[in-house]
Amino acid sequence: MPTGLFDDLLVIDCASFIAGPAAATVLSDFGARVIKIEPPVIGDAYRNLFRLRGTPDDIDYFWALDSRNKESLALDLRRPEAQAVLQTLVRKADVFITNIPFPARERLGVRAQDLMPLNSRLIYASLSPYGELGPERDRTGFDATVWWARSGLMDMVRPTADAEPAISMPGMGDHPTAMAMYGAIVTALYKRQLTGEGAEVTTSLLANGLWANGCQVQAALCGYELMTRPKRGERGALNEMYRAADGRHFIIASTNPARDWPLLARAMGHAEWLDDPLFATPEARFANGPILVARFDEMFAREPFAHWAKVLAHGDVTFGIVASVYDHLADDQIDANGLLPQITDSWVRTVDSPFQIRGEAKSPPRMAPGIGEHTRALLQEFGCSPAEIEALVAE
Repeated sequence: MPTGLFDDLLVIDCASFIAGPAAATVLSDFGARVIKIEPPVIGDAYRNLFRLRGTPDDIDYFWALDSRNKESLALDLRRPEAQAVLQTLVRKADVFITNIPFPARERLGVRAQDLMPLNSRLIYASLSPYGELGPERDRTGFDATVWWARSGLMDMVRPTADAEPAISMPGMGDHPTAMAMYGAIVTALYKRQLTGEGAEVTTSLLANGLWANGCQVQAALCGYELMTRPKRGERGALNEMYRAADGRHFIIASTNPARDWPLLARAMGHAEWLDDPLFATPEARFANGPILVARFDEMFAREPFAHWAKVLAHGDVTFGIVASVYDHLADDQIDANGLLPQITDSWVRTVDSPFQIRGEAKSPPRMAPGIGEHTRALLQEFGCSPAEIEALVAE
């Protein structure tokens, strides 16, 4: 078994879908042992998302990403026998992660007040849609409904002010939320190192959505009336999307127009525009933004993106391609940084957790488990007799 920075940690992933389990996945990337608790037969409901999208029954790519490296223990927590097994695990665990809705936590006996007395060093990590308190505490929610829609991001991220808002992609808010949960867990582990005591840590999709939309929320808190999304050409040529001759879109971005405008003009072979009254001052460039954008449109349409990538990079202009996910399959920059490692004993690659610690190797990713794949071995390891194991499996 590979070792890593967290190879002495035992983590119980008693959560579903993405944000909570993905936090456990990051811990596993650095060596933590993660035991996934899921219902017998049906497993984590996240397994169904793959089929609901009409995908052929081959590799469940959702599951492969967010449950890699884990061991699966199938337990029906409504049964006393399963509760006894869970409590045995909790007594030995370092971290317990859950996003079970609060009313169900009470019925299943997996609240912080139920489990933390069993282990004074336990980090109890609670994820919820809307937070631990308030009138919406018990509501269900996903990243699409809370992180994306409720936070205001969905309302603001539109091509233009009058365009319909767009539905988010699966996991778009869950994975950033998982990083917040991971950060909370590691902070609590540091506190435990100082005090010897465990802690309860919490985060929510709502809190993370507000944080992701924080610049705009802070503006509202300070009394500013936010501008609607400007139409194309109204943002200025230095912060606009363009299309090359091969149909590839790319964006140019600037936070310092006084520096970046000369760079762009010279890179495009039009240093004379710097003295042109239409564009010579920031006020003129703003007033004549549509004219300047139209000129760039005409120029960029002459050559493919690969040509312009060299021109803009040589001119020290900040730009980026609007990439397709399939572009990542053969991307030298991604490969150079090892961002898509190969799963052990498989041809499948996966997405690495988004940070490294120099000098600390990550565990090679292992394929995600089947439902209850490790149930018998785990029950035996944690003290169940052969008769008890057979009775639990039969139930």
